[in-house]
Amino acid sequence: MTDHTDGTGPSDPAHPAHSTHLADFSDPSALSALEADLRARLRGDVRFDATARALMTMDASNYRRVPAGVVAPRDAEDVAAALEVCRARGVPVVARGGGTSIAGQATGTGVVLDFTRHMDRLVELDPGTRTAVVQPGLVLDALQRAAAPHGLRFGPDPSTHSRCTLGGMIGNNSCGSHSVAWGTTADNIAELEVLTARGGQLRLGPGWAGAPEGLRELAQGETARLRTGFPDLPRRISGYALDALLPERGADVARSFCGSEGTLGILTEAVVRLVEAPPARALAVLGYGDESAAAEAAAGLLPHGPLTVEGMACDLVPAGTGLPRGGAWLFVETGGGSPAEARAHAEEIVRAADVVDALVVTEPAAQRTLWRIREDASGTATRMPDGSEAWPGWEDCAVPPARLGAYLRDFRALLSSHGLRGTPYGHFGDGCIHVRIDFDLLTPPGIGRFRRFSEELADLVVAHGGSLSGEHGDGQARAELLPRMYGAETVRLFERAKALWDPDDLLNPGMLVRPAPLDGNLRFSVLPAGPVDVAFGYPADGGDFRAAVRRCVGVAKCRTTSADGPAVMCPSFRATGEEEHSTRGRARLLHEMLAGELITDGWRSTEVRDALDLCLACKGCRTDCPVGVDMATYKAEFLHHHYADRRRPAAHHSMGRLPEWLRWTARTRTAPLLNALAAVPPLAAAAKRLAGIAPERRLPRLAPRTFTGWWRRRKPAPAQGTGDLVVLWPDTFTEHLSPSVGRAAVRVLEAAGLRVTLPPTRPPRRPPALNPTAAGPTAPISPALSPPASSSPAAAPRPPAPRPPTPQPSTPRTPPSQSPAPRPSPPWPPPFPSSPPAVPASAAV
Repeated sequence: MTDHTDGTGPSDPAHPAHSTHLADFSDPSALSALEADLRARLRGDVRFDATARALMTMDASNYRRVPAGVVAPRDAEDVAAALEVCRARGVPVVARGGGTSIAGQATGTGVVLDFTRHMDRLVELDPGTRTAVVQPGLVLDALQRAAAPHGLRFGPDPSTHSRCTLGGMIGNNSCGSHSVAWGTTADNIAELEVLTARGGQLRLGPGWAGAPEGLRELAQGETARLRTGFPDLPRRISGYALDALLPERGADVARSFCGSEGTLGILTEAVVRLVEAPPARALAVLGYGDESAAAEAAAGLLPHGPLTVEGMACDLVPAGTGLPRGGAWLFVETGGGSPAEARAHAEEIVRAADVVDALVVTEPAAQRTLWRIREDASGTATRMPDGSEAWPGWEDCAVPPARLGAYLRDFRALLSSHGLRGTPYGHFGDGCIHVRIDFDLLTPPGIGRFRRFSEELADLVVAHGGSLSGEHGDGQARAELLPRMYGAETVRLFERAKALWDPDDLLNPGMLVRPAPLDGNLRFSVLPAGPVDVAFGYPADGGDFRAAVRRCVGVAKCRTTSADGPAVMCPSFRATGEEEHSTRGRARLLHEMLAGELITDGWRSTEVRDALDLCLACKGCRTDCPVGVDMATYKAEFLHHHYADRRRPAAHHSMGRLPEWLRWTARTRTAPLLNALAAVPPLAAAAKRLAGIAPERRLPRLAPRTFTGWWRRRKPAPAQGTGDLVVLWPDTFTEHLSPSVGRAAVRVLEAAGLRVTLPPTRPPRRPPALNPTAAGPTAPISPALSPPASSSPAAAPRPPAPRPPTPQPSTPRTPPSQSPAPRPSPPWPPPFPSSPPAVPASAAV
């Protein structure tokens, strides 16, 4: 737990200590007994290995908690059995969906229930009643795809819609960009099937349906407080929604349960309401001078009935996006029975708005392109314009929409007074602002400033009549500050309600009531204090491998199961559905490797090696990930150290040196001979066994003529020399295996009026040697693949198209003449080579 630099601490009344449990996970025998008991009682997956636990230590927040184990239940009976076992042993339980929560509520120290593995079904969809029955692990986009043929959809749609789950949305009461039209998740819930920590099976709904014993009496005894103590906001997500139990609101227990962050019960099934999707849509992009002007205008557009009123400033918009002139924009979507009607509605809004410039887009593909800019903001906002790091923590405060402009001005002033920076964006029409702030969460002074800023910002939000959370929940990030919003008596009412649902405090302890301190359990505190010796340069991360690993903030765009436009991330996750084979999962394992608590053998880790094994090094994450995680480079770095002075697998030599082998095949014109030999089954089997290739795979046929061979002999196109010059760089596969792809690319480019050329190439100076016994770093390297000669590790190959260099992230705002106070931290786990040797060929490839 982090010390508080302002003299306060968790023992003070303002910082109540979170609840504790009797279970002692420092004893391996206790963990083994818990695992055995769960395996005996459940049909689902039970994993207590280091990999499974490491993958669940974090969500998309600043926090980290190490679980005892992970359970993927197959059905509600499994959930009930897991609760019974954990209750008997005093083990906390945390329900988890896509793991994209931003306040820390999807992490826990006990057993994590992962609903994405098996309880992810769409049980029923009834177009007549416009309802659907879903399991908690169902991804929102899967429901949308099933509802679309009926002209229906689920109204709320967070920017993580391609990987967030319905259970997580209910737990957080998520909203999304269309909430101005269709409300929050709670507004779209009919009934909920819930298991309590003591095994009660409840079906929650209006009219006190499913209320646990004592809840009705509690609410009826506090009606005055319920009517006056809760801000009237479209986006009030903080705290428990006990005001939904008022008689004038239908005494709706299901609605009251939404947003409880897994602290009251475990959801096993939900009946959700669907809305009619407009047949056609248009998008009006309105340009304003700055974000305050856009915020002031947002509330005035609501009477026109838009589907969205989303805002963002130029700091988050990449160049060349085709947006209208301005320093900030509102994305206002309209619907209609036809494209003409939707466009007319959008043009009406443009005429009503006082804008610098405007653009109306009706083509669906163009609209999706613009929406991706907004949806990626949760990732792109984690880097400031100069490349320095920014973090969540105050991600989604909400104020009355009419006060949003004034609130943003005061918010900017507060940032400046603390020497902090952030770029607000979000749901301007609902008064909800997202922002990542360049907190220093690595040093004690920086963490002290984080606490002071948080307390002052909470007071500012309350002064504007707002809610500390307007979408993502309180979790650990804001629950400690709820007394500032609601007052001590209402917070005690929350505690009494929690005791009725979960008297043993078994479910997600430390969240919402009796919370953990907002500056405790920070995920950065376990990383090494000093830089890690590496071979690659990491110029976009100040040469710091720790900062490179910190890039992954957990938004999980890599967990999508289908392609979205040109995106390819992450092919291995799409094939297996396993978190460890996603970009985020691998980044989490690298983080835990650096931490040394769960993964203790450093670069020699078999857990990290196995997770990276299916990484194709395709660099899809380098372009698709909103924060530019470059797992291909991290994989090369890891393998370089992992196999230092050790025998490498045969596949590393056969595949890592594939470009060299194929160049020599082309030079000796032996492709037809090799194709003939590969067609003989015994010879093909022997070759695959020698090269470390799976026997199920077919050996690809080599092209009789390479792409560059075709290029040298072809006749230039008639229009050659009239357009811009394009350099077409053929990779190994285009060159030797599929030259037809390169030829097609040339035809397309020349048909577009462009001049095409190829880069200069260097022939190999000697044939490669396949030596499976050679140590990785000392294996011979082709001159064409070798890094520049230098004794400095920074001279090793860099990732392509680096972002601007950033200062060392551990001291982001410390003048050069000063040094931050030393921070206790675990040593980097051994082993390290004494000095980083040259990068092996497979890493360079």
